[in-house]
Amino acid sequence: MARRKIIAGNWKMNMTPSQALALVEELKPLVVNPDVDVVYCVPAIDIVPVVNAVKGTNVEVGAENMYIEDKGAYTGEISAPMLVDAGVKYVIIGHSERRDYFKEDDAFLNAKVKKAIAAGLTPILCCGESLEQRETGVTMDWIRLQIKSDLAGVSADDVKNLVIAYEPIWAIGTGKTATADQAQEVCKGIRDLIAEIYDEATADAVRIQYGGSMNAGNAAELLAKPDIDGGLIGGASLKADFGKVVNAGK
Repeated sequence: MARRKIIAGNWKMNMTPSQALALVEELKPLVVNPDVDVVYCVPAIDIVPVVNAVKGTNVEVGAENMYIEDKGAYTGEISAPMLVDAGVKYVIIGHSERRDYFKEDDAFLNAKVKKAIAAGLTPILCCGESLEQRETGVTMDWIRLQIKSDLAGVSADDVKNLVIAYEPIWAIGTGKTATADQAQEVCKGIRDLIAEIYDEATADAVRIQYGGSMNAGNAAELLAKPDIDGGLIGGASLKADFGKVVNAGK
């Protein structure tokens, strides 16, 4: 089946609200593509101004994080209902930086996935291996464990609608990129795992992105692979080159 491409920018901890508005205005004419879902995943403080700034365009807004409770004494956190009310459609869950720096484990991420789905948000669920894991040949074992844990108890119908982002940790922000064949191999392995856990129809429906230094120069080759349905873009999403990534498949 033909899966619609999805290109999402992960701004990370970049862009003040005023800088965010300037970037959105710069990118507006560059990211127009009726055949691709375009998402800006922005810092919490930028969500409301960016949601307002992209109204009437082809861009949706995502959050970079959320907590597992709807409300309460969780100083500094942001809840799924808050995101929905602000106009957010997507949320990144399980990025390697959250797993590493903030020690978010798979049980916690599983709770996040379920909370996001219950609230009507689309999770962008991240997975990926370190350089050491790749070099010792356990890439797929590690990724299978992540995905099985993070999707435990999630229904096939819900999995069909979420996004999985494969991000080799060794290629994030390093300038190194998995070759198109390496990226395809893992993305196909992820799709095969979804078929194993659920069924072929679910595996055919779920969208799998590649993240890890995708940019204007390599996007077309990566997106041409049959099991790569888009990209989760870091540094290249903060400049005009993001438009070239969005339109790389044309």
